[in-house]
Amino acid sequence: MARAVGINHLALEVDSIDEALAFYGRLFELELRSRMHGMAFVDMGDQFIAFAEPRTQGPDASRHFGLVVDDQAPVLAAAREAGVEIFGGNSFRDPWGNHVQVVAYSEIQFTKTPEILRGMGLELDKSEKALRELQDKGLT
Repeated sequence: MARAVGINHLALEVDSIDEALAFYGRLFELELRSRMHGMAFVDMGDQFIAFAEPRTQGPDASRHFGLVVDDQAPVLAAAREAGVEIFGGNSFRDPWGNHVQVVAYSEIQFTKTPEILRGMGLELDKSEKALRELQDKGLT
């Protein structure tokens, strides 16, 4: 049986790719990977997000995804400044109803190798709790 080793990308439905690039560009450093009719692909870390238009469903309630960031506070501040409501401490819905959670790298089990972090120009540490969780799984 195959073993899942990670997530390559996620696709978000939006009403306008140009508006999505502008909105998410206010929150994160984005690099446009490629674009075609109805889709745009942007690098985020060593994965990517695909924006697809049009939005065909209503706003997300429980369904959500979490984006890992080096610093949570400026992302949430930028989202608030962009006019979206912050809820649950670290969540918001983008203008198209996608429920996004912003999670600090230091607080999660997910980890990047030193080589990947170096390639991304980052020096990030883990909290004691996250390190214990990694140890409990035999990953450190």
